Amino acid sequence: MRSDLDETDRFQPRFDSVGLIMVIVSDARDNAVLMVAHMNAEALRLTQETGIAHFWSRSRNRLWKKGETSGETLMVVEILTDCDQDVLLVKAHPQGKGAACHTGRRSCFYRRLENGRLVVIDDALLFNPKDVY
Repeated sequence: MRSDLDETDRFQPRFDSVGLIMVIVSDARDNAVLMVAHMNAEALRLTQETGIAHFWSRSRNRLWKKGETSGETLMVVEILTDCDQDVLLVKAHPQGKGAACHTGRRSCFYRRLENGRLVVIDDALLFNPKDVY
């Protein structure tokens, strides 16, 4: 049995060595996983203050408010943390057309691995990314 179990009521997110914490985002209505992203301390603070999901973009190396370009924001319903406080689960209500993925789909998880290949299981586009980006 581990002696370092965190059973306190203190929220102390454990950011990694570059100051990020992984975030899983699910739809608060049906728990469908919409996306995975990262937050730094500022993104987490802004998310808590505004109720709108903010993240740290590793590819752009900057803070971003989800939906700042597409209008597809995420209204936060609740934030949960895992037992080690090194992963967050954000349950949210997607706004706009309901697309969380930059491809225009509801979820970033729209392909399934079958026999070594990816098969599209959700090809419904809620917006055309060519019109947005």
